[in-house]
Amino acid sequence: MRGYMAALSIAACLAHGAAQADAPVVIELFTSQGCSSCPPADKMVHELAEREDVIALGLHVDYWDYIGWADSFAHPAFTKRQKAYAAAVGDRMVYTPQFVVGGMERIVGAKPMKVMEAVMDRVEAPRSVEMEVARDGDLLRITARRLDGGTDPLVVQLVRFMPEGRVAIERGENAGHELTYANIVTSWDVAARWADGAAFEAELPVSGEQPGAVIVQQEGPGAILAAARLP
Repeated sequence: MRGYMAALSIAACLAHGAAQADAPVVIELFTSQGCSSCPPADKMVHELAEREDVIALGLHVDYWDYIGWADSFAHPAFTKRQKAYAAAVGDRMVYTPQFVVGGMERIVGAKPMKVMEAVMDRVEAPRSVEMEVARDGDLLRITARRLDGGTDPLVVQLVRFMPEGRVAIERGENAGHELTYANIVTSWDVAARWADGAAFEAELPVSGEQPGAVIVQQEGPGAILAAARLP
C-alpha cells in the first residue's frame, strides 16, 4: 500500500500546476461496497478529494448487490450512467472499479498514473466552455458561454455528494472490513439543457449544506466541458 500511495503522490505532482482550481477536471469512480477490487480505487478518491484542481466523485452501483451485500450508497441511476458511458463507445460490459476522467477517458482498476495522465490530457485540451456559479441562499445562479463556437447540445447537471461515509461490511466479498468512502454522490440531476450555443443563464433552487458541483457535459454522455464546485 505504501508503494501505491507513493505512485499516486508522484502522479499528482506531475499534474500539479497544469490543472487549475477554476477549471477542475471531473473524475468519476464507479464502485461498490460488494467489490473486493474496489478499496484501492476508493482510497484514490480520498487522495483526489483533497485536491482543488479536480472534482473526484464516487458513484456506487447496484449490480453487485446480488452477491451478498447491498451497497448502502448505490443507486440505479449511477448504474445507468456507467452503462451509458459504456454504450457511448460500443462496450457491452461494465466493471468496477472504473474511473471516467473528464467524461472521456475510461480506466478500469486502481491505476493512479493512468488517472493523472488522463487528467493532464483533459487540462491540455482547448477550453471550450467558461462557467461561473454563484449562490445566494437557496438560489444558484449559473452563467456560461462557449469559447469554441459550438452549437451541439449540452447538458447542465447538478451533483450533490457526501464528503465521507464509513460502512461496516457484514457479507459479500468485503465481509469483515470497515471501509471509508469519500465524495459519495447522493444525487445527479439534469438541471437544464443548453442547445443553441448562445450564452447560458439559469437560476436554480438549491438547499442544504451538502457539497456539490455543476457539470456541463456533451450529450451521450460525452466530454465534460466545464465544472465548478457549489459556492
